[in-house]
Amino acid sequence: MPNLEKNHDSAPTRYPLTPKGFKWYIGSVLLAVLGLYVLSAYQTQAFPDRVIEGLPIMFYFVVEDLWPPNWGYLPRVAMSLLETWNMALFSTTLAAVAALPLSFLAASNINKNPLFYQAIRNAFNLLRTIPEIILAVVFVALVSIGAVSGILALTVFSLGILAKLISETIEAIDPGPLEAVRASGGNVFQVITYGVMPQILPQFASYTLYVLEINVKASVVLGFVGAGGIGIILRQQLNMFNYDNVATIIFMTFLTITIIDLVSNRVRERLE
Repeated sequence: MPNLEKNHDSAPTRYPLTPKGFKWYIGSVLLAVLGLYVLSAYQTQAFPDRVIEGLPIMFYFVVEDLWPPNWGYLPRVAMSLLETWNMALFSTTLAAVAALPLSFLAASNINKNPLFYQAIRNAFNLLRTIPEIILAVVFVALVSIGAVSGILALTVFSLGILAKLISETIEAIDPGPLEAVRASGGNVFQVITYGVMPQILPQFASYTLYVLEINVKASVVLGFVGAGGIGIILRQQLNMFNYDNVATIIFMTFLTITIIDLVSNRVRERLE
């Protein structure tokens, strides 16, 4: 008679979906990251109990000191907000105008000189490493307190951001139109005009609007070092403990930035 017993040794071999070594690697990385977080919390004394203990203080500060806002201070706030908007708009416009031609020099598919290309890229990397508030302090020392120093600081800061984003967009475009213009005898300017610009204009406009949002928010902080805008009167009112005026400034700044963000996001969605 045939052997009817089942052969349990012939079960199919199971192969793990994730190699064991990879699991150990991921676990080690997660433990290392967790250890860095714990070490950072210990080094900075940033423990959750301190935040919990401070919540009642924050609540009473908002209810008793900031509320109600002084709506009579609104005209002064409106004028400073208008200055903040003008600073952001002017600096973004200057940066966009300067960044567009410089971005072609920082794109490897346009600038074929490797040394010149790398020098331009390094210069833009250097610009992005300098915080806008440091730039504001430098320009305040150069041209004194006021909106001009804020505009110059935001222009330099925005130039580094826009040039990086636009140059990377240029490097990622379809090379077909560029080769077609070159094959027909077009020079560099014709390649840029007919091969590059039609492909990058929507992204260029979108990035410019995004930087405008950043500059509106950054200009508030720059006022703390005397670079114009709403930040100047915010610092003044904080120093004089006029918290009802501070509440008006905070509310109007929040409302203005929210509206700008909503409008900018809608426009960028249509462009993309």
